[in-house]
Amino acid sequence: MKDKVVIVTGASSGIGKAIAYEFGNKGAKVVMAARNLVALQEIVRDLGEHGVTAFAVQTDVTKENDCRELVEKTLKKFGQIDVLINNAGISMRALFIDLQLDVMRRLMDTNYWGTVYCTKYAMPHLLKTGGTLVGVISIGGYIGMPGRSGYAASKFAVRGFLDTVRVENRKTGLHVLVVAPGFTASNIRKAALLADGMPQGATPRDENHMMSAEAVAVHICKAVEKRQRQLILTFLQGKLTVFLGKFIPKYLDKLIYNTFAKEPDSPLK
Repeated sequence: MKDKVVIVTGASSGIGKAIAYEFGNKGAKVVMAARNLVALQEIVRDLGEHGVTAFAVQTDVTKENDCRELVEKTLKKFGQIDVLINNAGISMRALFIDLQLDVMRRLMDTNYWGTVYCTKYAMPHLLKTGGTLVGVISIGGYIGMPGRSGYAASKFAVRGFLDTVRVENRKTGLHVLVVAPGFTASNIRKAALLADGMPQGATPRDENHMMSAEAVAVHICKAVEKRQRQLILTFLQGKLTVFLGKFIPKYLDKLIYNTFAKEPDSPLK
């Protein structure tokens, strides 16, 4: 990763922030994108104190022009793009029957269209460097997650999009990696949207035994270096869940329902 130029969206907290530190510590030049410019600038200062070259770009990935400017400012600053990590995302928690459709649009705008916009403008430059395109999805990109219809739909869409881009670029040298973390300790559940679009404000899950964002970042960096096509993290929540979904999906439906029904204040009756 020495002197590679890496763009990370959703970089002001959680997995995105951890990715910035991990790639920076590997010698990469990190471009950090998020809506919270103050948080980004604080991280850039801290990275700089540790010898990492970092650059903050205020970006709302739901806006196509912001994504275009993110790429343009990166090129103006560093002259190339080697890795794009589409990490920006939001979640939700409500039954579909109760959900305001605008909430689902917000999920798709951020999780899916944000990935599409950034990829569209970065891709010509990734092709020049034989670079890597990364999408951070979730186990919810492989299975239906009750109470998370908009979230799962957006993550399925990202996986389908990136898998197709990979096939289209079999002979161009572009590397495409789809990452599916299991439950990760971060603020995404606190900011998850309820049926009316308001943030739920508290996580319904005990995060003490979840994989840390820093551990996820280490795995992602290694997968980029090894040019893996897929990375599913954790055994029980990740690999086993995807396996069961392929071979005994009816049993998995029951298991997933019962698991989510046990959450505090679960929307499942």
